[in-house]
Amino acid sequence: MTLALRYVVRSDIGLLRDGNEDSAYAGPRLLAVADGMGGHAAGEVASAVAISALAPLDSASPGADMLGALAGAIDAASESLRQIARSDPSTEGMGTTVTALLWSGDQVALCHIGDSRAYLLRDGSLEQITHDHTLVQSLVDEGRITKEAAASHPQRSLVLRALQGSAESAPDLRLLTAREGDRYLLCSDGLSDVVTDETIGRTLAELSDLDEAADQLVDLAIRSGGPDNITCVLADVIDPRHGGTPSDQVIMAGAVASDGPAEPPRGDSPAARARLLTQRHFRPAAGAAAFTGPGDVTVVAPAFSPADPAAGADGTPGTASDGEPAGQRQVPAGPLPAGPAGSDGGQVPAGPLPAGPAGSDGGQAPEAALPPSGAGGGQDLDQDDADDEQDAGPAPARRRRRPVVTSVLAMLVAVVAGSAYMGWRFTQSEYYVGTAGGLVAVFRGVNENVAGISLSQVVQRTDIPLAAVPAGDAGMIRQTIPARTLGQARQIVLRISKDYRCAVTQARIRSWMLAHPAPRPTRAGHASRAGAPAAARKERGARRAAARRSHSAARPSPSAAPPAPPSASPPSLPGYCSIYGGSDG
Repeated sequence: MTLALRYVVRSDIGLLRDGNEDSAYAGPRLLAVADGMGGHAAGEVASAVAISALAPLDSASPGADMLGALAGAIDAASESLRQIARSDPSTEGMGTTVTALLWSGDQVALCHIGDSRAYLLRDGSLEQITHDHTLVQSLVDEGRITKEAAASHPQRSLVLRALQGSAESAPDLRLLTAREGDRYLLCSDGLSDVVTDETIGRTLAELSDLDEAADQLVDLAIRSGGPDNITCVLADVIDPRHGGTPSDQVIMAGAVASDGPAEPPRGDSPAARARLLTQRHFRPAAGAAAFTGPGDVTVVAPAFSPADPAAGADGTPGTASDGEPAGQRQVPAGPLPAGPAGSDGGQVPAGPLPAGPAGSDGGQAPEAALPPSGAGGGQDLDQDDADDEQDAGPAPARRRRRPVVTSVLAMLVAVVAGSAYMGWRFTQSEYYVGTAGGLVAVFRGVNENVAGISLSQVVQRTDIPLAAVPAGDAGMIRQTIPARTLGQARQIVLRISKDYRCAVTQARIRSWMLAHPAPRPTRAGHASRAGAPAAARKERGARRAAARRSHSAARPSPSAAPPAPPSASPPSLPGYCSIYGGSDG
């Protein structure tokens, strides 16, 4: 079966970040997303390095060992990050997540490390095909918290494995089989952290158009607060023999595609307009700059407002000398100009495209379309705002931006505080049996510490020392025994108490038996009885018979006091104790 891909890419800075640390790539055979970390500049570098290392796999023949090719690219990226950290100590500790799909026919090689995700929508059902390498996911895997609790866990963003130059971390690698009609989504945690899987699945299933679905996903993340960069790669698997037209261009987005200001959010939602108030250098774009044709490199970048020098007097985009709309750039495949426009040399890079004069063959980066501050006519500000800035400098823009940012931050703090409170309330519905001061105790909460704060407290103490509890129970208590309710926890303590008291009683019985050994007859006693004369024995027998007759005549009444018990007797074993040790339940 001959399968191909039709794909789109979206990357948005979000509402709270100053820069875009995400990078994305989409080509005929390769889809990839990387989410950088380690600070604004370092995160951008790390994600761009990872995508640049993977990009050559799109043009090269994948061969039989696609998983080996992906692993080799990840190793090369790790080595590049290591060399960058050696040359610039300020970037030490930077890293990035990587989620990539490499295609060959109907075979798909998946490479994943970190907390970015890959989803598969097949027959209307959404499945997450990657496994998060995070602290909360490890707690879910161990059964210590539920998936619902993980969504509001205060440490849900703590990544345990990532691509770093300072540490070796192997990615997850696996092979999948694609089918016509499949839809794949690769995204950074800026989308998956704030939009539920159910909402993502419903959006992908209901919107058949790739552009509409991708825009809707980004808008949903923005409406949910947009606390992080939002990047997604969306692809449909098609069979060209059935009339589908596959994508044949390369699309890059985010840090790997631009070294200038990040693109504004798409859409016209209230959340998007709030974002625009904090980034006054852009207007909402009708779409990204797109360049078609075999072998062309497409960079997702903002379409600029009438700030372009070629813009018409009415504000509509003008046309450059080569006939392309102003504000776009197209770089032909093959050699790129290494110096002045029109010269030969160089190849298409995996990173940002070179900038040149507007309308030249070398293309122009969208960032270069911004006119200098103070230029008239093409500024991306209203006339009143321009007059204000000429009179008072940048202060008015800062004054307008501060209330919006403050409001967004206040909303974010409220959301985080509410999530933390709900998470704490959930933990307080759990109980477990553990130890406190060497004694068995019942705790409310979960046996975890967050920022040095314990999430549990003692609700019932016992007098059962852990050292005296049978070894089997003691081991379970040290690891804590979970209970759904307080009553269930008390039943567990009751069983432990029975085992403990049985063990203590059995130890006392053994001590009593050692202190009271059974008497044994002596050899001298046997000899004296054997040697006694028969007459003496008869005499003693007569005296005992007379004593019995006398005792019968003087028998006491039933109300007389009973004889005194023995002076010492062994402790009695409780009825619930087994003769083999421990209790019967």
